Amino acid sequence: MTAQEKNPQEITLADIQQAPKVLLHDHLDGGLRPHTIVELADAIGHELPEHEPKDLARWFAESADSGSLERYLETFAHTCAVMQTADALKRVASEAAQDLAADGVVYAEIRYAPEQHQQNGLSLDEVVEAVQAGFAEGERLAAEAGHTIRIGTLLDAMRHADRSMEIAELAVNHRDRGVVGFDIAGGELGNPPEKHLEAFQYLKRESMPFTIHAGEADGLPSIWGAVQRCGCNRIGHGIRILDDIEVVNGELNLGDLADYIRDQRIALELCPSSNVQTGAAESVETHGIGELDRLGFRTTVNTDNRLMSNTTLSREFHLVATANGWGWEDIERQVVNAVKATFLHHPDKVELLREVVVPFFDAKK
Repeated sequence: MTAQEKNPQEITLADIQQAPKVLLHDHLDGGLRPHTIVELADAIGHELPEHEPKDLARWFAESADSGSLERYLETFAHTCAVMQTADALKRVASEAAQDLAADGVVYAEIRYAPEQHQQNGLSLDEVVEAVQAGFAEGERLAAEAGHTIRIGTLLDAMRHADRSMEIAELAVNHRDRGVVGFDIAGGELGNPPEKHLEAFQYLKRESMPFTIHAGEADGLPSIWGAVQRCGCNRIGHGIRILDDIEVVNGELNLGDLADYIRDQRIALELCPSSNVQTGAAESVETHGIGELDRLGFRTTVNTDNRLMSNTTLSREFHLVATANGWGWEDIERQVVNAVKATFLHHPDKVELLREVVVPFFDAKK
């Protein structure tokens, strides 16, 4: 069945922008406005590869299109360079909340690594406080513009460094001030999740949820370590779980790890455009999210880095919907999956579904 046969009524990008969406995987330092980077760089004398915002945006997208996660990550040197003061962090966070809200995102969990923003002497607490002030301002300004959004913060520890316990403790200390979870990020190859097992065990003792980047640049061992050794609540990316699914006599046969992840409803934070850029997928059309969705995995659609992928959550949904012939029912399923996988408390999830998500999609049926 072709996409056109399955979904004869085309859902446009503009249609999807109007839909309430939930975002689980978005990096603060990967979503800056190009003109903001230029202004902040000028203020501190940081040299950029391009100075005009449009040219700079193109440079980021082209540089990220290398097919290598390692080269993709190099682009963050410029965004992190301009995020070293409390004012800069507050501005970037505020603009992120406003940009997502304008795209129809009603709840987002945005992640960043506080340890990467201390070059000018900010303490870890000061970094978190500046970002939280920015999110609060962004939520307020978005509401004044007619777009309601709530931001939950995930604190990342860099997986190639040795500060994961320190960042885990930071997350727990700020859990009642907007921080809802923890993650490890950075180069996956050679840096298995188990390297930070002590931090994950601490978070378990403190009843603090966490996700783990796994199954992007590395394969099944990384996913197994994240799930079975470290006990993650969600998987950042996880697209390589497809390596545990075989075609046997014309039917898809799941391996034990794939079965476990599906059966335990461990959510996959899939990022189609980013996965193509880093070589985790060949194309959006062959990405695998449609296949995983049909098999019953808890799939979700995410942006990863909006600047590097020149994307929005609405665009990601539109690309995937077009590639897989999705209609409103399929899009609703992804949004509901994301709500269920958030690190919100259960009553907040129920309220978000009943008051915002379900009424919109019911009107489309």
